[in-house]
Amino acid sequence: MKTRITELFNIEHPIIQGGMHYVGFAELAAAVSNAGGLGIITGLTQKTPADLAKEIARCRKMTDNPFGVNLTFLPTVTSPDYPGYISAIIEGGVKIVETAGRNPQEYLPRLQDAGVKVIHKCTSVRHALKAEKIGCDAVSVDGFECGGHPGEDDIPNMILLPRAAEELKIPFVASGGMADARSLVASLALGADGINMGTRFIATKEAPVHENVKQAIVAATELDTRLVMRPLRNTERVLHNAAVERLLEKEASLGKNLRFEDIIEEVAGVYPKIMMNGNMDAGVWSCGMVAGLIHDIPTCKELIDRIMSEAEALIRNRLEGMLAR
Repeated sequence: MKTRITELFNIEHPIIQGGMHYVGFAELAAAVSNAGGLGIITGLTQKTPADLAKEIARCRKMTDNPFGVNLTFLPTVTSPDYPGYISAIIEGGVKIVETAGRNPQEYLPRLQDAGVKVIHKCTSVRHALKAEKIGCDAVSVDGFECGGHPGEDDIPNMILLPRAAEELKIPFVASGGMADARSLVASLALGADGINMGTRFIATKEAPVHENVKQAIVAATELDTRLVMRPLRNTERVLHNAAVERLLEKEASLGKNLRFEDIIEEVAGVYPKIMMNGNMDAGVWSCGMVAGLIHDIPTCKELIDRIMSEAEALIRNRLEGMLAR
């Protein structure tokens, strides 16, 4: 399948693996890229730029295909060493970066001077237009269904994607609620040039996370996510568990007096305990409503091959078959 995204990133299939904290390691990125998609290493999961350089080198040994690095720009007082991470990306020969969080404008010239293509993650049309204006090569449009941070506008993809298609000139992929061939074909019909999958790729054989995490996603339905941190305007969609219950109780009791410090136990430093140790109630962790569409744990190749073959059948048989002769 040829789209503007496959041509921009020189990949076989218009499927991107989203950058996910303590999930996007070299094993997963290489498996996705080897299957014809675009694998992504999560930059800030690596504690230092030197660690990221090692992870990039590890991925290079596992795939000859293009892969990218996610770099999330956090609104924190003590900022990570972003120039150092960018040096690791450039020196490692990585040519694709997925940016997220706040505006990446100050870092774009250095990336683009090194021939790096930038795809920025956005949760609204206005942010996508801003990304286009500052020179991003593509955007990932994140609907309200997504795991992680859906923004504060609450616009689902059935509206957000066609609105993005009406406004944008650069290519974009659909993110949030993406799991299978139906997701891909629907996204293409709504104007996207491909899909970005996060939660779906956690439930794969190569995802280097604890089996408890994968089984929790398979067992979950579309009703099992919750929105937390709304009062702080830092909304996150997470899988329901005991830690989420505790956090929501604090939000309800403290109301407008809620501060980040009140919930730090549930949200700070919990990912290693969950993703690596399988302690499912250690804290809150990002998961999309798409868990309701995830019923198995295939290899990345099995998953991507299945999506592409079923997408072709959907287009050629179901959709084309509906046209009057």
